[in-house]
Amino acid sequence: MKEIAEYFRTDLDEYIGLLLGHIGISALSVLLAMAVAIPLGVLVYRNTVGRIIAERFFGLLRIVPSLAILLILIPVMGTGVKPSVVALTILAIPPILINTVQGFKSLPEPIVEAATGMGMNTRQTFFKVKLPLAFPLMFAGIRTAVVEVIASATLASYIGAGGLGDIIFTGLALLRYSLLIIGGGSVALLSILTGFILDMLYKRATRYQRPLKIKKEKRRNLL
Repeated sequence: MKEIAEYFRTDLDEYIGLLLGHIGISALSVLLAMAVAIPLGVLVYRNTVGRIIAERFFGLLRIVPSLAILLILIPVMGTGVKPSVVALTILAIPPILINTVQGFKSLPEPIVEAATGMGMNTRQTFFKVKLPLAFPLMFAGIRTAVVEVIASATLASYIGAGGLGDIIFTGLALLRYSLLIIGGGSVALLSILTGFILDMLYKRATRYQRPLKIKKEKRRNLL
């Protein structure tokens, strides 16, 4: 405990920099994965052949360890943040893609037909009906991707991209267990905190799915 306290006393600025770097790499990777996976999932969910090809292709990429992808990218992209973001993006795409496809495949046809019958055009039906109904499954895929990326981003420091992995690898090199606890514990806490924040955002974003529950809670509070 003394060594841990001493580290935060003397190297707090460095720790904050590594933490922010870890968060930045993770966030960028997930955003890029969403930019690829969500539009692709929307495009292929009705096309059986396209859906199978997309899911299997990115599924195969996901099998390859992130460290192996990093090593493969070094001769092409060098070291640093860029290859790390590419590797983490590849890791994050499959859960988002699969859940996006499943979310849109599971849409209740009567509801979609009712929206069309009410005079909604294709754009309105997508944004006002299909997307809100598919959102829960899509969000579950995003949440899974975020947690996996945060954990795997520790490998980014292996090729000089920084992040909390620097603390872990330094601890391994120097056999300092206090650094291993700080680095590993920080990654675990960051994953838990991020999951909690995403859960709160999900509940707030899907209040439209729980109108009766909300009304009952309001009545109880009034009583």
